Amino acid sequence: MRCWAKDGSGETSGGWSSRRFLAVSVLVVMVLFLLVLPATAGERMSIKSKIANVRSGPGSKNDVLWQIERYHPIVILEKKGNWYHFRDFESDTAWIHKSLLDKTPSVVSVKGGCNVRSGPGTSHEVVFTVEKGVPFKVLGRKGNWIHIEHGDGDRGWIYKTLVW
Repeated sequence: MRCWAKDGSGETSGGWSSRRFLAVSVLVVMVLFLLVLPATAGERMSIKSKIANVRSGPGSKNDVLWQIERYHPIVILEKKGNWYHFRDFESDTAWIHKSLLDKTPSVVSVKGGCNVRSGPGTSHEVVFTVEKGVPFKVLGRKGNWIHIEHGDGDRGWIYKTLVW
């Protein structure tokens, strides 16, 4: 164990100022704290079930506000037991049970009439078009293009500004 005694110059005997030592110590504690946290506020998750009920509060006795489908991305705002309060791409908030979620990378279309192409670029054929609010699993990325798969198995490439 190293002893950190100050001399008259404001430096510790190890060559570190007490402020620098304190700053590094705080940084190390913060990093360790972040490494041991479970899924937390701000974490992006997606729906893993085919259809999921979202509710007005944390519990199955609360009203069902709407339903969302597989791969719909959400951002966790808070946790209360097994219930997660979330925000979606339209800034709507609700509650969902954690068993309906996983960490599958996903996106949702933010505009109507989005072209989904056979490859990553406008020179590739349009394989289908989607309306606003259609969720997809992310299979990969190439430049500004995202390789996606819908819950029904349809696949293609979409430009990154067309999704959230």
